[in-house]
Amino acid sequence: MSFSADVKRELCGVSTSEKSELYAELYGMLLFCNRFSSREIVYKTENKYSALRFEDLLTELFTPIIEKKSDLAPKVKDTGLYKVSIMIPDECRRIFEYYGHTTKDIKLRINRANLGAESLYAPFLRGVFLSCGSVTDPQKGNHLELMVRHKTLAENLMHFIGEVEVFSVNPKVISRKGSYLVYIKGSDNICDFLGFIGAGNSVMRIIETSAYKDMINDLTRRQNSELSNIRKLADAAAKQIRAINIIKDRDGLDSLPEELRSLCELRLENPEMSLKELAAELKISRSGVNHRIDRLYKIADEKGDNNE
Repeated sequence: MSFSADVKRELCGVSTSEKSELYAELYGMLLFCNRFSSREIVYKTENKYSALRFEDLLTELFTPIIEKKSDLAPKVKDTGLYKVSIMIPDECRRIFEYYGHTTKDIKLRINRANLGAESLYAPFLRGVFLSCGSVTDPQKGNHLELMVRHKTLAENLMHFIGEVEVFSVNPKVISRKGSYLVYIKGSDNICDFLGFIGAGNSVMRIIETSAYKDMINDLTRRQNSELSNIRKLADAAAKQIRAINIIKDRDGLDSLPEELRSLCELRLENPEMSLKELAAELKISRSGVNHRIDRLYKIADEKGDNNE
């Protein structure tokens, strides 16, 4: 089962005894389903729990005659294609008009009169997500989208979500293949939205996954940093050893002052040592080691030029 399906299953388990909240949730499902008009109501979904939720809400609130269809052999457990519809025009009209819509409406819009109290925002958006929402598996990304059939309705929804004061989410709208997507990006914004509509367990999954990914990314950054430091140390040591060998081959290390000879011998015996470790072994400061190395480079350059 996909993460989106898990979210919808969790949302379908949200219970309330407030009739107004049930009407608000059903309104969200109706307004953003496949067909909502005075002549026809059709709700299609691949989520069995969402289909059952829609049917239960319709039955409890309006008791219409419902027609149900589903695939006989769904490819994945609890998925398939489920269709719940009301084909009798009088019953469609009764439900359509209950929510304040009429045949005179040119375009479907969110009727704010159905959502007069802020307590109805969450159930309404829960119904919207059940009807047309999806969310990316948090292991693969952070993207939530609501597919809407009409531009005006999509823009209505975008503004409505942006006006919810409980969280600060600013969704965007894009057109895709004849439909419109209202989308939310970022794990924090998605968690705010899903938590608001009642998917607390799903929010915890996102947070846990995000924390794990952050931990892995941090570990990777540290490893990359350590590898980079190792490469830098190896390159610096190799350069120092080349300089020492030039001096050694030309005049021998005995030609050097004692403080430089001791550094050369220590470096040749310990090519993996850092400057800090060299300084500790020689009982001088790190800057002192750097100064001696610069002197070695200068001598090696002079002897190298003489060889040429």
